[in-house]
Amino acid sequence: MTRPLPEKFRSRSRPSQLFRLAGPKMPAGGDFCCLHCRGFVSADPMLSGVKNRNHCPYCLWSRHLDMYQAGDRLAVCRAPMRPLGLSLKPGRNRYAPHQAGELMLVHVCQACGKVSLNRVAADDDAGQLMAVYRDSLALSSSETARFAALGVWVLGDQDRSTVYQRLQEVGYGEKV
Repeated sequence: MTRPLPEKFRSRSRPSQLFRLAGPKMPAGGDFCCLHCRGFVSADPMLSGVKNRNHCPYCLWSRHLDMYQAGDRLAVCRAPMRPLGLSLKPGRNRYAPHQAGELMLVHVCQACGKVSLNRVAADDDAGQLMAVYRDSLALSSSETARFAALGVWVLGDQDRSTVYQRLQEVGYGEKV
């Protein structure tokens, strides 16, 4: 004879069940499997250098998790986000030169089209970062204008030295 589950174990839309419904189950601690390359990704800040890891260090694809701010995990979409380019994080000093911010990945959601910026993490693959940058040089002027209208400035050919400098600052000097 089976006994019913105690009340505390019965389903009441616990977050773990929401993740199961939305896609692959996310293990405890925020570690996950990439939706694009299926690689295992550790969210440990000691490895990545970021608090809210939501992109793969191997292929740089992300997942649409955040809605209003980094780490809120309120997005309903949960679709893959493709890395389309590199940008610089806008600083708080609006009078600082354009090249003053840290290097960011520009992601676009494959389902809803939302554009987001994600910090380049310490364990991101340098070759993939350069591939994303090179691919972004082929973006059409209408695509870059769309990003600019959203306040996202995709780095172009004229920013090549800035890209190399930022990658060297985070330890990728010998890899690029």
